[in-house]
Amino acid sequence: MKRDLYEKLLEWKVRKSHKPLIIRGARQVGKTWLMKHFGKTEYKSVAYVNMESNSVIRDLFTLDFNIDRILLGLQIETGISIDAETLIIFDEIQEAPEAITSLKYFHENAPQYDIICAGSLLGVALTRHTSFPVGKVEFLDLYPLRFSEFAAALGESALVTLLENPDWALITGFSSRYIDLLRQYYYVGGMPEAVTAFAENKNFQEVREIQKRILAAYEQDFSKHAPSSIVPRIRMLWNSIPAQLAKENKKFIYGIIRQGARAKDYELAIAWLIDCGLVHQVHNVTKPAIPLKAYEDFNSFKLFLVDVGLLSAMTDLDVRTLLEGQALFQEFKGALTEQYVLQELTARGDMSIYYWSLENSRAEIDFLIQKNGKIIPLEVKAEENLQAKSLRVYYNKYKPETAIRASMSNYRKEDWMTNMPLYALAIL
Repeated sequence: MKRDLYEKLLEWKVRKSHKPLIIRGARQVGKTWLMKHFGKTEYKSVAYVNMESNSVIRDLFTLDFNIDRILLGLQIETGISIDAETLIIFDEIQEAPEAITSLKYFHENAPQYDIICAGSLLGVALTRHTSFPVGKVEFLDLYPLRFSEFAAALGESALVTLLENPDWALITGFSSRYIDLLRQYYYVGGMPEAVTAFAENKNFQEVREIQKRILAAYEQDFSKHAPSSIVPRIRMLWNSIPAQLAKENKKFIYGIIRQGARAKDYELAIAWLIDCGLVHQVHNVTKPAIPLKAYEDFNSFKLFLVDVGLLSAMTDLDVRTLLEGQALFQEFKGALTEQYVLQELTARGDMSIYYWSLENSRAEIDFLIQKNGKIIPLEVKAEENLQAKSLRVYYNKYKPETAIRASMSNYRKEDWMTNMPLYALAIL
């Protein structure tokens, strides 16, 4: 399975004076596989330890931060002779706070050793006042497979290559192939285990069973790792997200969780889910100006899940409904589409993402993107809807240099707006 993040790992490896690297991401997005695959492919040997399951290694860091002693212990435990051509992997590093602190001393006293760490609950661990080596580590974020990675995993690398070197006339000729793949992606999503199973067997039921197991594992994490006082609120909030996204106005409403729910009751629950990488929070802005963060409305936001396939699994969406379509499904199709777009934008890692709505009006821009000093409005349409009423309102009001409508329609550039096919968002 090819992951786009692999290229960034290569860039990290060849860059002189690189620091220990931490890969962040939710559970089961493929961090462990990627680290091991990278080590096996690019290094002479790999010394891998899992801090969650290995108490011997956890205890190794509690005495002091003598790097020679720690390396000797790692060699004994892993059976690997560690040198400068060995990749050292600390998995689930959040389970050993002292190991996180030790990265500072590895960087300062033993920079010849390459270290990659991963932590599914690292964000949660850092709220426990762990002594973090600020400025001594680097970060990369791993998300579920993007649509292009999914298509490549299904053997459609040629279609992916065509998107990377866009010949729009040729792309349009294959639009039905792209759209079929995209609808499959809405169901399967990008969790590596689900994608691998689908690539091998094309069995939608098997995919759904895998997704249900992943969702169950997340629910177990709530009880195992979250403060017991907020676990019920985390569950209620988590389970309310499909209903939140099914609304025409997808702004998060606390009353959907339960009647009378207030923001202060659920702030910690939202923060915990964000720290785990299980939800993405997108805030409204009161004014589309640089920098967007200065105009962020903290009381108005949308919550999205980590993966579009898990969203369809949480709603028990039938595959025939998704692939064949029906009138009753039209509204929730918008939720899946917006979830997909958010994932594609987030995985790029090179832009700030917000949304905009006009007070006392139905006009809303699904996403505002800040990139390279520009603000780009992006309106999302689930099908071949060529209307862009909200985008037109925004354009007339603010005259952006670039305005984009994403839909199932073919690429077209007009005087004031560009229609980008949903399946081509990777090259936005």
